Amino acid sequence: RHCPIVSLRWLRFRGNQEVLCDEVFGRSNFIASLAWQKKVSPANDALWFSGDHDHILVYAKNSSIWRPNRLERTASQLKYYSNPDNDSRGPWNSAAYTCAKSVDERPNLYYCIRNPNTQEDIWPKRTRVWAFGPERHAENERQGLVWWGKEGKSNKPRIKRFLRGARKVVPRSVWGYDETGHTQQGTLESMALFPNDPFASPKPEALLRRVVEIATAKGDLILDSFLGSGTTAAVAHKMGRRWIGIELGDHCHTHCIPRLKKVIDGEDPGGITKAVNWKGGGGFRYYRLGPSLIVEDEWGNPVINSEFNAAMLAEAVCKLEGFDYAPSEDIYWIHGKSTETDSIYVTTQFMSRDMLIRISDEVGPQRSLLICCSAFRCDPGQFTNLTIKKIPKAVLRKCEWGHDDYSLEVQNLPQAPPEPEDQAEAKQRRKFGKGNPAQASLFGKGGEQ
Repeated sequence: RHCPIVSLRWLRFRGNQEVLCDEVFGRSNFIASLAWQKKVSPANDALWFSGDHDHILVYAKNSSIWRPNRLERTASQLKYYSNPDNDSRGPWNSAAYTCAKSVDERPNLYYCIRNPNTQEDIWPKRTRVWAFGPERHAENERQGLVWWGKEGKSNKPRIKRFLRGARKVVPRSVWGYDETGHTQQGTLESMALFPNDPFASPKPEALLRRVVEIATAKGDLILDSFLGSGTTAAVAHKMGRRWIGIELGDHCHTHCIPRLKKVIDGEDPGGITKAVNWKGGGGFRYYRLGPSLIVEDEWGNPVINSEFNAAMLAEAVCKLEGFDYAPSEDIYWIHGKSTETDSIYVTTQFMSRDMLIRISDEVGPQRSLLICCSAFRCDPGQFTNLTIKKIPKAVLRKCEWGHDDYSLEVQNLPQAPPEPEDQAEAKQRRKFGKGNPAQASLFGKGGEQ
């Protein structure tokens, strides 16, 4: 009594992962659910079916304009191209000379074609007419594009398609292990990198290469928020992409960083190294997530985390408010600047009216100052050159967690200036926001190939 196709489609579109992606990207931006053949041999001990494939969900930011990159032809696809008639235009294959239209739909495509070798008049089927009109067919004949078979006596003409002018191949929704690897291959790659501590269930590099090929171009930025053993970062690096990897587990240090160092040093011969002719190069930076800036006190009120000293707090608020952290040695209320006349002052003090009047006088009419404090008691509108904010509320407005859309919108973050290589590794710039203090992020850029 139940339609199984409708039931299966409903279950497929309402799976946990797709429900989450629908909320983030919008259901209208769902592109496809791809099937990756992850096993070479069937699992004969399975109770019902051998789980031979996994799903890869594809969403776009805007499905109306996003298109996947087409792929180069594989060796198995190239074998269909040959040159049996020694055509000077090179290898070709042939396609049907008819189209899926009936004579009632396209009467102008129902006409007689003569085989120039046998002088036989040939008509298409009434349910499948020629793909070209008479004028186009005459042009095809003049260009030598009509193929009548090796001996020229076929009664089914075909059109020649040359490899030289052929478009790249549109990606398919089923990925075989012969092109995109399998789980056993991923395990072997991990064992070659970490013979004493292979990573459990790593993805093969060939699978990630296909994803990167379809969705990105050289220089694009790739994010993997569950870095695992670092396969995505390694593949992105070898393919000349920039990348960000986030990992909570200890294998960030035991697997990801050592693996990426080998990639950079050209000491990783496995995976896609030979396929993309990777020789080494590039680099990455490692960041550790700092403690949460805002925590709750025993009554559940948001307060500044006691782990933050004055300098850390000032730098964090400067970032969130869009100021360059640049504390003045002479003026205590300048912790950062957005312009020459616009500054910021960060303090955990309670700001009284008298204190604000004194600071306002020092700032003067030609400058402006943003004061971020723990509390204040006055009408801030009476100061034309001051803007006053409470730190917990100001920070929480910038970090929009807990809302229905679950977006994290930290705005106005200034770009970090380039650092000398000898200082880059020593200096770890803190990131602020809610999260596990042990969480680590890797930011990398693939080298030139």
